[in-house]
Amino acid sequence: MMLRMSTLLLRTLREDPADAEVPSHRLLLRAGYVRRAAPGGYTWLPLGKLVLDRVTEIVRSEMTAIGGQEVHFPALLPAEPYQASGRWTEYGDDIFTLADRRGAPHLLGPTHEELAALLVKDLFTSYRDFPVTLFQIQTKFRDEARPRAGLLRGREFLMKDAYSFDLDESGLREAYARHRAAYQRVFDRLGLEYTVVTAMSGAMGGSASEEFLAATPVGEDSYVACTACDYAANTEAVTTPAPPAGDPDAHPPATVHDTPDTPTIAALVDLANTRRLGGRDDWTAADTLKNVVLSVRRPGADEAELLVVGVPGDREVDLKRVGAALHPATVTVFDGFADRPELVRGYIGPQVMAKLGLRYLVDPRVVPGTAWLTGANEPGRHAVDVVCGRDFVPDGTVEAADVRPGDPCPACPDGQLGMRRGIEIGHVFQLGRRFTDAFAVDVLGPAGKPVRPLMGCYGIGISRLVATIAEQHHDERGLCWPAAVAPCDVHLVAAGKGPQLDAALDLGGRLAAAGLRVLVDDRTHVSAGVKFTDAELIGIPRTVVVGRRLADGYVELRDRARGDRTELPVVELTTALTGLAAIPPDLV
Repeated sequence: MMLRMSTLLLRTLREDPADAEVPSHRLLLRAGYVRRAAPGGYTWLPLGKLVLDRVTEIVRSEMTAIGGQEVHFPALLPAEPYQASGRWTEYGDDIFTLADRRGAPHLLGPTHEELAALLVKDLFTSYRDFPVTLFQIQTKFRDEARPRAGLLRGREFLMKDAYSFDLDESGLREAYARHRAAYQRVFDRLGLEYTVVTAMSGAMGGSASEEFLAATPVGEDSYVACTACDYAANTEAVTTPAPPAGDPDAHPPATVHDTPDTPTIAALVDLANTRRLGGRDDWTAADTLKNVVLSVRRPGADEAELLVVGVPGDREVDLKRVGAALHPATVTVFDGFADRPELVRGYIGPQVMAKLGLRYLVDPRVVPGTAWLTGANEPGRHAVDVVCGRDFVPDGTVEAADVRPGDPCPACPDGQLGMRRGIEIGHVFQLGRRFTDAFAVDVLGPAGKPVRPLMGCYGIGISRLVATIAEQHHDERGLCWPAAVAPCDVHLVAAGKGPQLDAALDLGGRLAAAGLRVLVDDRTHVSAGVKFTDAELIGIPRTVVVGRRLADGYVELRDRARGDRTELPVVELTTALTGLAAIPPDLV
């Protein structure tokens, strides 16, 4: 394949687009790989489509290697399957919905577990048909409230999703392990630095769930990694080691104190130490119990319910962690205190939660026998020695507090957690029977009795992968594509017109005939400097400059990532690039 820049649908940009927020967005636009068509929607130009196709083929090859069979579900879907599974409501505003001319509700597919389960129900009747893995590469849709970062957070995107069906738990675990290993091979072939982390299942449900996160400062996902072991987890999935429980009766009775003008934890700690509340002058924020009122709205509910969450005062409530724990409900901070005078803002304590009929969940650090300085539920007053298990009994625990660098590792005794950021490029789930239960997918088992298969779900964001590779493979001059995904193998630049241009085109044709993907900059209306700048911006792994030394039988070979420059005899170029037969010397 040989492409000529004089006829290629390509326009490079000298300046960064005003709306480009992250390096991949900026560089893919500037280098002419994509163009914005709508908020969260992009047109793939020829070079971009070549990269997208190469990434797609790597993913497809690894899926077929583990026995996956490719199918293609429709993108326009009837509402009924998603209503039956409950996800029509659970997704809420995150899906695009529409009605056909008869008024029947439809959606644009965000994912296809329902369709996969129905297909297996339709076609398979016996245990002899299993195990089976289906996969598709399909455009998906999510109604993002604020599309941003180019291909990293769009409303329309290309995904590979796979669905495994097995008859028992061991089969599901084996399918999960195969997909996990296949994903590692995919991301290794793409030249990505990534971490596999424990994750929440979210809208998918199920038991085990892991994310593949590509490390980058612009990543929207925060995750932790232990300094002493291989534990890694999305911050939403981090579990807090609970201290041992104590004796609730080992503390003195709770006492209430006047604490005017202390609506904040910092002010409360200063006053407590100044006045030696409880006979102490060593109070810290970690000794206080902060109680935050949240509004929780469950899918389909007309009204939100109140939830009070208690966390140590040195921590903030992380709404993403609470939302993950309470999914599919949505969680916001309550601001209607004017209508609830029994909730004294800034002075809320857990002692009255049961009396008020409010659900009260606490951080795992709040265990029976722990004593706290907390609100007394009266303006300007706090209570000392409010003991869990004596003065209040929580309704349960919730991972609500923010995770911080240096927190203890939940998986080993000596490790600490370090914080990182990454882009989610893959997610694997052990779904179990959520969807086969929803559609009563039963097959005849080996004992002659019905058996209900278990599902696994495995997703890779293919268009997001293109942006992620660009995030990890670029420099101040432009993109630096890994050879496995670059739109072309070599970029030929004719530094001048006449013989140099003719030689570049002839050499490009011969390299293409040898099996290489070639881009030739044969433009005559731009300077050599512009051509070199564009070559670095476009980022093809190797550039061949056909310049002044052509008359001596030499060209210059540049390595885009390393920056190496080597003068090479023309007759050795093909061997240097591919190891194929040398170009005949009569070229020059």
